[in-house]
Amino acid sequence: MSTVITNIATLVTNDPSLGDNSPLGLVRDAAVVIDGDRIAWTGESSKAPATDNRVDAGGRTVLPGFVDSHSHLVFAGDRTEEFNARMSGRRYSAGGIRTTVAATRAATDGQLEANLTRFLAEALRQGTTTFETKSGYGLTVEDEARALRVAAAHTEEVTYLGAHIVAPEYAEDPAAYVELVTGEMLDACAPHARWIDVFCEKGAFDGDQARAILTAGKARGLHPRIHANQLSHGPGVQLAVELDAASADHCTHLTNADVDALANGSTVATLLPGAEFSTRAEWPDARRLLDAGVTVALSTDCNPGSSFTSSVPFCVALAVRDMGMTPDEAVWSATAGGAAALRRTDIGRLTPGARADLTLLDAPSHVHLAYRPGVPLVAGVWRNGTRVV
Repeated sequence: MSTVITNIATLVTNDPSLGDNSPLGLVRDAAVVIDGDRIAWTGESSKAPATDNRVDAGGRTVLPGFVDSHSHLVFAGDRTEEFNARMSGRRYSAGGIRTTVAATRAATDGQLEANLTRFLAEALRQGTTTFETKSGYGLTVEDEARALRVAAAHTEEVTYLGAHIVAPEYAEDPAAYVELVTGEMLDACAPHARWIDVFCEKGAFDGDQARAILTAGKARGLHPRIHANQLSHGPGVQLAVELDAASADHCTHLTNADVDALANGSTVATLLPGAEFSTRAEWPDARRLLDAGVTVALSTDCNPGSSFTSSVPFCVALAVRDMGMTPDEAVWSATAGGAAALRRTDIGRLTPGARADLTLLDAPSHVHLAYRPGVPLVAGVWRNGTRVV
């Protein structure tokens, strides 16, 4: 069955050749045709071909579904007390990630899946049609593998993050934990994942450990991603470029050499403003990256400790307000940028042959995502050509 969505005030295609020659490829008074699970045509509404079905957008905006390329959704438990203490300026001695690890280990598969599907439904209502998610809250062979099995039932963008932190049982012998992550745990997890990730940071894994972990993953067919330069400057970004990682995520503390490396490589800089919002940390300088020619993605980093939001529109608004991005840049980074961070060409754009993942905004322009922060603007969502919201 084919469907035309017509009477679109502003259509974001992310293809300059289809629209106004801007990166967003904007088409005014537009229409888009869905045939099965693919985009078949885009253009001016008056030139739309005949189809089986017709949907009137009512003078509203259509853009690609958001691509959330960094999240941690397989977990159990709650860290409200930690957040409340942080926002209240009080000392808090609970275990951070270790608190979530304990709760996740104690949860059943059914409980983990119920939690995951709740967040996915929440994200879908806010326009997210593709998401990546990681393990990293099990830190045993069995718990990491089951987290990935749960995730793989809901997305093909699954990341093995056994190297989130050193497991509590190995606190006195981190080398043995790296050996586990690159050996038995990797063997159990690789069949369920596409990606491998590591938290390269003081207090987690240093550059040599991160290189060993990512290299072992590559040898098993997993492609690298990396948590890099979030809390302080470190080797993460340079390592990401060296290993051709799809994405270096956070990128808050960068030298000029780091920026140059990203600009001259194929690694995407994924910025996660929800983390800075929720921790009152320093904002990444998106303007510096963009002006240097770096490809930038925006994502939620949805996790129970440092960025408990599933809302890409909220992150778009933060990026515009506090990270130096224009509304156009933020929308591109949350759609086409996220697709680039997953090395996907079939999502993040509305061009013939692309997957029919669309979001309808109750607004005449995509700029309203930043102009009206916190307002539930998503009026409809199509995924794989089917309307799901």
